[in-house]
Amino acid sequence: MDDKLLDMIVAQVMDKVGGNGEAAPAPAAAPAFANPGMTEFVGTAFGDTIGIVIANVDPVVHEKMGLDPKYRSIGILSARTGAGPQIMAADEAVKATNTELVVVELARDTKGGAGHGSLIIFGAEEVSDARRAIEVALKDLERTFGDVYASDAGHIELQYTARASFACEKAFGAPIGRAFGLCVGAPAGIGVMMVDAAVKSADVDVIGYASPASGTSFSNEVIGFFSGDAGAVRQAILTAREVGVKLLGTLGEKPAGLGTPYI
Repeated sequence: MDDKLLDMIVAQVMDKVGGNGEAAPAPAAAPAFANPGMTEFVGTAFGDTIGIVIANVDPVVHEKMGLDPKYRSIGILSARTGAGPQIMAADEAVKATNTELVVVELARDTKGGAGHGSLIIFGAEEVSDARRAIEVALKDLERTFGDVYASDAGHIELQYTARASFACEKAFGAPIGRAFGLCVGAPAGIGVMMVDAAVKSADVDVIGYASPASGTSFSNEVIGFFSGDAGAVRQAILTAREVGVKLLGTLGEKPAGLGTPYI
């Protein structure tokens, strides 16, 4: 899918996620602004995601944040739209750099839609490592948004990795080194059906279940978290995708994919 077409699809979908027929601003599919001339700025990416680094965090701020004293530098990945894609991208960044994921927080956001925004912070002893982690994560977001499907009625999301790392462990409780996947359905009832269908389709371990009042920031979502053999986890996620797209489509227009599916 070329960038122009992707931008158009995202704009059309996100204009509608606020419901009631009122348009909401679309997320940036690519950097929308030039470098503001700040050395801390790294870049922007899909989902109104911004990447920032701080070479030496102020000691008082560092203490209030509860950071490990050995991490003088931090990399910040912050988004209005999306949590799963950013966390999965962060997992790849942790694999590729000498950093640790020290903060993962989900904001009640999605610019008025049914899901989350996110705040992710990497800790590093060297600012070069923090910057590299943010660069890797920003670049990977186009891939991790590939299995997000949305319409004016809601969205579904699928994520998968053959080898979970520390970001998935911290955010989702995923066993390190094992295959991991998650499925999200909004409105939440669709998510319940997706989780049930996924578990029935393959021999996977259900390591977590989140709903509007438990495990989410009161988002209108149900999320299932799965671990196990790579083939089984992938099959569960593909089944969830098939079910979710069909059910969401009954509420109006066919859900539009926000990128190229990668699972």
